Amino acid sequence: MRLSVLDQSTIVSGRTPDEAVQETLALARHCEALGYGRYWLAEHHNSASQADAAPEILIAAIAATTARIRVGSAGVMLPHYSSLKVAEQFRMLEAIAPGRIDLGLGRAPGSDGRTAYALNPNAGTAADEFPAQVRDLLAWVSGERLAEGHPFRDVRAQPAGPSVPEAWILGSSDYGAQVAAHFGLPYCFAHFITDGQGAAEALDLYRTRYQPSARHPAPHAAIAVWALAADTTEEAAHLLTSRALWRLGRDRGVYTALPTPAEAEGYPYTPAELARIERFRTTALWGSGADLMQRIERLAADLGAAEVAVLTTVADSVARQRSYTLLAEAAGLRPANVASAVERVAPGAP
Repeated sequence: MRLSVLDQSTIVSGRTPDEAVQETLALARHCEALGYGRYWLAEHHNSASQADAAPEILIAAIAATTARIRVGSAGVMLPHYSSLKVAEQFRMLEAIAPGRIDLGLGRAPGSDGRTAYALNPNAGTAADEFPAQVRDLLAWVSGERLAEGHPFRDVRAQPAGPSVPEAWILGSSDYGAQVAAHFGLPYCFAHFITDGQGAAEALDLYRTRYQPSARHPAPHAAIAVWALAADTTEEAAHLLTSRALWRLGRDRGVYTALPTPAEAEGYPYTPAELARIERFRTTALWGSGADLMQRIERLAADLGAAEVAVLTTVADSVARQRSYTLLAEAAGLRPANVASAVERVAPGAP
């Protein structure tokens, strides 16, 4: 099972969004050194919770300061954009880091409705064009001509090159699973969004309807999970309080900065909220490194997932790095030799 990282550039209470971006850059280098396979960046807009509104720019920054780890989007919310422009961006990224770029695509807005219209005045119908956008994007990013009769058939996405970004479809329903199956692409189910609801059904549908492609003759499934490891169960429980309180807000449609454990412990919970938090504690993936890794491996095996991308959101950046370290050790990842990457980092880079 391949182990990777999903990062939302989480904004923490009392800290600024630009600090969240700096923490992302540092965590990427840390996780490369630990031996993780991929580092994926989420896209959110007009958010008080997540700072990364332009994953393609963060991908470039991370790719330029690392040497081995694959770097990609999880994902580009394609209905906001022109397929050609996204293809050009990721062709450029592929030129910067050949053979290391992942192009994860999603249909959700990653924002509220008003912001979706600010990004694309045709937001009301744009999502309906998602399959056609994926079709055109795959051709452009691969250097192939668009379908016969297409008005943009002779348009090329530059810069051309010998390698191609690896395209993925990301989703939390069976819609994305069907799109991935139709185009013969890898598929990642966002387990952390639904707490696993619908995961088995979507992944089974993906495998059943899969149409082999030249690059991917067989289906390739992954899941993205929220998980937290600490040196002791007590410390993990303490760190978990931030996520638990944030989830109470998310489930009401309120997206705030991630509270600190002190703020979470001082919050005046109602009995109903305490009951919801206890249910969250029971189902969430958290604990010591070895025990947590076993749970993640069982979950991946039950769902038939070949890869797991781990999202960890805690208020303490040191504790977050430690969580990824503990998981890497428990998974038996081999630390990477990244000396060459360190040498390439510009003076003063974070």
